[in-house]
Amino acid sequence: MSHLIRGVAANGGIRVVAADTTDLVLDAQQRHGATPTAGAALGRTLTGTLLLSHVLLKNPQDRVTVRLRGDGPLGGVIADAGLDGTVRGYVMNPQVELAARDDGKLDVGGALGEGDIEVIRSHAPYGDPYSSSAPLASGEVAEDFAMFLARSEQINSAVLLGVYFEGAAVVKAGGVILQALPGADPAALDVLEANVRSFGQLTDAMRRMTLGEVAQELCWGLGFELLTKDALPLSFECRCSDAKAIDALAYFSPEERHAMIVEDGGAEVVCHWCGEKRWIEPEQIRAIEKNEIRCPDCQALWYRDGQATMVRENEVCACGRPVELPA
Repeated sequence: MSHLIRGVAANGGIRVVAADTTDLVLDAQQRHGATPTAGAALGRTLTGTLLLSHVLLKNPQDRVTVRLRGDGPLGGVIADAGLDGTVRGYVMNPQVELAARDDGKLDVGGALGEGDIEVIRSHAPYGDPYSSSAPLASGEVAEDFAMFLARSEQINSAVLLGVYFEGAAVVKAGGVILQALPGADPAALDVLEANVRSFGQLTDAMRRMTLGEVAQELCWGLGFELLTKDALPLSFECRCSDAKAIDALAYFSPEERHAMIVEDGGAEVVCHWCGEKRWIEPEQIRAIEKNEIRCPDCQALWYRDGQATMVRENEVCACGRPVELPA
């Protein structure tokens, strides 16, 4: 089962967050039908976002969303995670597959290209989301997370992320963040840097060691202390629902929804986060019209019962007609 542990080293001067995400990355790759290159990009981003949630968030209700956007054929990757151990995400073009690099590794950086990493912290149920970004360092994901933490958070970090495939299937995935905390001994950071340089591939180590042993080896000579009594279970979990699928159809015009009923006998809604497919019956589609108010002239959606007000009374619609809402 996928899980996460936390610890410290160098007398509390170094924070360690490590995760084995094999099962959830395999789940995500299969849901989206991703190739190894796209699956590696997705798996690294899902893992990195989970780790980042335990670095940046304080409130259990908060979420962190990471967007990697590039000019390569992959298009981009997005993931959303919280302190509860749940994560969801998708890759824009899951069928992209590039030739391996000269060193035999998957060319995730080439697939993503040049662009930026954006991190959005959502503070529910209070406050507005906070967003910050940094240029992509390499498109290989781990370096991009480290660059973001250094530039936007002023935290020096080593980030290790890996997804190992055998054929087209994920067999091992995980990640580690090691961070220098205020007051960290510079000599200890030198030791940590040397450990990381000589460590090798993360997934190779994870195939022969437990997650705790991986953390101990990375912190060799620094007195690693495990803080997590029980590892936190991790899972790929979406927040989609039948109600949200129907909400999505509300943004189609009545004519478009009528065509769905006449031509297809209903509508299939696919969640881009998790790939879940839902069939919406004709009577459910027809019921949408009873709960909405549209512009009589251009059919722009003004209001839906139970949803946040989209426009205010007496505002002017895009077509020029004054908006009239129910009391």
